[in-house]
Amino acid sequence: MSDYIVGLTGGIGSGKTTVANMFAELNVAIVDADIVAREVVAPGSPSLAEIAQHFGPEFIDDNDELNRTLLRTRIFNHPEDKAWLNQLLHPLIRQNLLAQAKQAPGVYCLLVAPLLVENKLHTLVDRVLVVDVSEATQLKRTLKRDTSSAQEIKLIIDSQASRQQRLEVADDVLLNESENLVQTQKQVAEIHEKYLQIAREHSSISNV
Repeated sequence: MSDYIVGLTGGIGSGKTTVANMFAELNVAIVDADIVAREVVAPGSPSLAEIAQHFGPEFIDDNDELNRTLLRTRIFNHPEDKAWLNQLLHPLIRQNLLAQAKQAPGVYCLLVAPLLVENKLHTLVDRVLVVDVSEATQLKRTLKRDTSSAQEIKLIIDSQASRQQRLEVADDVLLNESENLVQTQKQVAEIHEKYLQIAREHSSISNV
């Protein structure tokens, strides 16, 4: 059972998945907000039925799964529909995230969320770790990885919280400009030791 939750976030191309995987290699339990967000709209779930009722049956594909492309287009063009969807899903996602985090093994766990700041999930965690890079690095890495154009990537960057907004809520910052993974691993190992100590202290205080 993890009594201590660390929120891990970073913008597109920051390397947060690589960093999360490094923590996982140190036996830190990972709760992934993207996976939980998919779980709450799984085939047969009550929320998927509500989405079909609200938007129409065409929003469910032939495999009884959510047609994400169609839904993305709809909410992008209709802010009121986006607000309705957020009102339906965000409480469920928060509830499931916290439940999974509490059940995770280890003295602390990582809640990995690209939109930690945007969806105010940082208010649910005990500490925030931001994987930080410049916008130029975000663009360069994402262009290398994705088929998206520079313009499309720039739009994604602009739609996310700014670098400054993320740093304002950060308790810890992992600077990930280097392409040298050994250097990144060294930072992760140091932060991990720090979190083990903090989490144990937190646990001993809570049990008094």
